[in-house]
Amino acid sequence: MKIGIGLPGNVPGVKGDFILEWAQRADAGPFSTLGTIDRLVYQNYEPFIMLASAAAVTTRIRLMTGVMLAPLRNEGVLAKQAASLDAISNGRLTLGFGVGRRPDDYKAAPAQYNNRGHRFEEQIATMKRIWAGEDVDSENGVGPVGPPPVQKGGPEILIGGGTPQAIARAGRLADGFLAAGTQPQAVEASYQMAVDAWQAEGKPGKPRLAAVASYALGPNAADVVGGYIRHYYSFLGPVADQMAQNAISSTEAVTSLIHDLEGIGMDELVFLPCAADMGQLDRLADIVS
Repeated sequence: MKIGIGLPGNVPGVKGDFILEWAQRADAGPFSTLGTIDRLVYQNYEPFIMLASAAAVTTRIRLMTGVMLAPLRNEGVLAKQAASLDAISNGRLTLGFGVGRRPDDYKAAPAQYNNRGHRFEEQIATMKRIWAGEDVDSENGVGPVGPPPVQKGGPEILIGGGTPQAIARAGRLADGFLAAGTQPQAVEASYQMAVDAWQAEGKPGKPRLAAVASYALGPNAADVVGGYIRHYYSFLGPVADQMAQNAISSTEAVTSLIHDLEGIGMDELVFLPCAADMGQLDRLADIVS
């Protein structure tokens, strides 16, 4: 199982030069992927901007949005941005997409909240046509959108979400499922739903399985990760407290989660930092090296 690490651009107050140093050190370390998360009404950096900056200072490590809220964005522009980033990074981009569940992000965009699932499915179809080099609207003389992505057919797409509709969408429309990874049994059950949808479409092989998990390590790690999660997920109320209690805050928790997710066939796990402290990267690297 591959182990990735998130960029700390989701931590309020983090500086841009620190994000770039983090990316360089991750690229030189044992990690497979640099991940990001996405919100609009929050103090995080925009995912494509972060990943494009990281691409400029790295050579090996893959780049992943995990997840990006696609329905907040125009699909034509989104397809062009993704293809550009894939080309600039020489084919290192993976697109983790989702629809989110915060109405305030949609109000701020602005974008329609109630039809976001249906619109997301249309967006995926449009982006795949664009990446294949097809005309956007041949009847009205709207030609293809470039540049072409390096990865044939476009970047790999993983879909995240916790509802049956979102999980089935991962099997039907994407290359894999992106889970919240702290509860292996729940991840395994969700993945099976994605596999069932995949097989119902007659697709060969099986979907890729990846997960993300928030973490902190070192002094007061439980307080650090718990405080971050309660703040970031405050809209969930008591559920945020439960998430904070299940968060990763020790070496033993990291190694146990890796072992359990390997046991269910996980392909890749990306740890998302909850503090802008280079020690977080170094401690995780020491564990997974």
